Amino acid sequence: RPRSHTVTTTSSSFTANLSASSSTLAYDREFLRTVPGLLMVTEIVLGLLVWTLIAGTEYFLYPAFGWVMFVAVFYWVLTVFFLIIYMTMTYTRIPQVPWTTVGLCFNGSAFILYLIAAVVDASSVNKELDNHNYNSWAASSFFAFVVTSCYAGNTYFSFISWRSRTLQ
Repeated sequence: RPRSHTVTTTSSSFTANLSASSSTLAYDREFLRTVPGLLMVTEIVLGLLVWTLIAGTEYFLYPAFGWVMFVAVFYWVLTVFFLIIYMTMTYTRIPQVPWTTVGLCFNGSAFILYLIAAVVDASSVNKELDNHNYNSWAASSFFAFVVTSCYAGNTYFSFISWRSRTLQ
């Protein structure tokens, strides 16, 4: 006697939502035209200059330049990471994260540690220490102070954004 076979299929709403949300990746071109966006690009370009100027020397012989390298590379990587987050508007997909607070903490810590690194860099530059690397270290010191001022500006704009969110 013949049996009847019934096959029932169901679709998950999770997979439908996953495919719908992953197919539309946002891209915010206007972010680079804002002052925080321009400051972030400047931080990336000049921060790269700071650590490449030091990396091209025998910095490992002097612990002070090792500290400057750590701060410069660490915040360069994080700034690139945050630029990608802002450019792709990933922060809109993760609303559980308080992005204004994260931005304020990031920029504030970058400003403080970069200021310390810039002062250490400038005070460690000595022609008698190593005449061959003097120009690279002096240039890295100058650009470290410029990057510090960029992080100070972004800290200000992050504070304004954070304050406007907390007052609502």
